Amino acid sequence: MAKRLFDVAVGSFLLIFAIPAIVICGIAIKMDSRGPVFFLQSRVGRGFRRFRLIKLRTMKDAARGKYYSVGNDLRVTRLGRFLRRYKLDELPQLWNVMRGEMSLVGPRPVVPEVVEAHREAYGALLCARPGLTDPATLKYSREAEMLARQADPDACFRREFTPDKLRISQRYLECATLGSDAMVLLATIARVAEPLWRHEVEIGADSAVQADADAGMCSAEVGVEIFQETRESALP
Repeated sequence: MAKRLFDVAVGSFLLIFAIPAIVICGIAIKMDSRGPVFFLQSRVGRGFRRFRLIKLRTMKDAARGKYYSVGNDLRVTRLGRFLRRYKLDELPQLWNVMRGEMSLVGPRPVVPEVVEAHREAYGALLCARPGLTDPATLKYSREAEMLARQADPDACFRREFTPDKLRISQRYLECATLGSDAMVLLATIARVAEPLWRHEVEIGADSAVQADADAGMCSAEVGVEIFQETRESALP
């Protein structure tokens, strides 16, 4: 109950600022490419119930292919790359939070195909609402670029990235508190804003991606450890 009240209170506050940004982005999307402003996709929520996740459209209309992106995905529009870079395409999911389909902090909702491939692991994760962000999201905040560096991106996504996300998300759920949720939200805001003060051109694209991956891994792993220690120290 406390977590839901936290979601509604903070989500309402964030939505006030998000609505003007969504409107501006929506106008830009219509000017940039043909197609709808919003992208709706079936995702699996708490208790394996499906819901329609809302995003701003970042791909060409009627684009088909993998449910994840690798490197410079040709399906992504010019404006879409910008929206993804600053996670602006995720803003409409605050409405999913207000509807009770998602939480602000929790394991990211995935498509049914991924859930079926890891049903046992998701059986434990989906006892909670999926969220906008969590430590696993921080670690893989630049997943497309990280996958582009792999010899076999598909195999890496299935065998390495997805199991690692599940492990991190499960560890966080086991020790999460409202305080830790607030810390994750702040860390996510800082992570999204990071490109504003990073000079990636100077250090090179590959180095920038690796630096971001290392920073995300550090914040995810250390964050989980801190939250675990905090919880254990509070126990009698």
